[in-house]
Amino acid sequence: MTLRVALVTAREARGLDEDLPPLESAMGAAGVETRVVDWDDPAVEWQAFDVALLRSTWDYTDRLRDFLAWVESAASVTTLLNPPSVVRWNTDKHYLAQLGRAGVPVVPSSFIEPGESAQQALTAFLARHDAPEFVVKPSVGAGSRDTQRHSRALIAPAAAQAERLLSAGRSVLLQPYLDSVDQEGETALIYFAGRFSHAIRKGALLPRGATASPAIGLFVPEKITARTPGADELGVADRVLGALPFPVPLYARVDVIRDATGSPVLLELELTEPSLFFAHSPAAAERFTAALVQRIRGG
Repeated sequence: MTLRVALVTAREARGLDEDLPPLESAMGAAGVETRVVDWDDPAVEWQAFDVALLRSTWDYTDRLRDFLAWVESAASVTTLLNPPSVVRWNTDKHYLAQLGRAGVPVVPSSFIEPGESAQQALTAFLARHDAPEFVVKPSVGAGSRDTQRHSRALIAPAAAQAERLLSAGRSVLLQPYLDSVDQEGETALIYFAGRFSHAIRKGALLPRGATASPAIGLFVPEKITARTPGADELGVADRVLGALPFPVPLYARVDVIRDATGSPVLLELELTEPSLFFAHSPAAAERFTAALVQRIRGG
C-alpha cells in the first residue's frame, strides 16, 4: 500500500526549503507519495495523508497559537511528525532551562517574562556573567529573527530590544555570547530516529555592532559546510536526546557551540521544523526516508 506523506511548509517558505527536492526524490524512489502543502491552507484534507511531516513551517513564531491549534487538529486525523507533545515543548526555548536542570551542558540561559523589568533583569544577568557580549532573543523564535548581539558596555540598546519583545507579550531569552563561534561556528548534529546521521558547520550569524536583527525574511542567511563532529560533541548530543521528556522523535537537530573552556554546550535543540541539510551528506535523505517508513509501518 502506498504511503502518502504531506510535506508541510508555509506560503512564505515556498521555494526556500533546500531540503525538499532531495527529500521528494528519496521518497519517490522509496515508493512514497508526497505533496507539498501549507499548514494553514483550509482546503487541505489532512485525513487524506498517512503522515503530515513538518518541514518548513517557518512562520509559526508570529502565529504560535494558531499553529499549535492546527497541530492538534491535524494530529487528530493523521500522524503528525514530530507529534504535538514534541512541538508544544520545543517551540518555546524555556526547554533549555529544563534540560539544564536535567544535567545537560547548556549555554547559560536566563529569561525575562512579560511584566518584568528588562533593565533589572539585564543588570542581574550581567552581574552573574562576565562575558563582554551577550545575546537577546525571543523565547519563541526561529531563523535568528529578532535576535541581536550586544556589548555589556552598551546596555541601553539591549534593554530597548527586550522591552519591544516584552511589550508584544513575548518572553525574552538572555545568553552570554560565546566568542568561539566567531572562529569555529556552530556544529549541528542531525539524528534520525535517535541515530546520528551527519553534521554540518554553521558560520557565525550575529555580526558585532548590528543595530537590528540580521534576518532577511524568515531567517538569517547561513554559510553551511559539512563537518565531522568531535566525540565530545556527539556525547553532548546523546545526553540531550537522553534527557527528553518524551520518546526520541523521528528527527532531531542538536546545535552546539564551545564555551570558554573549549567544552561543547547546547545552544538550541531543533525538533519542530529544522533544516536537516540533506545536501551536505550523501544518502542523508534516503536515511531519513527509511527511518520515516520504518516508524510508520513498523509501529
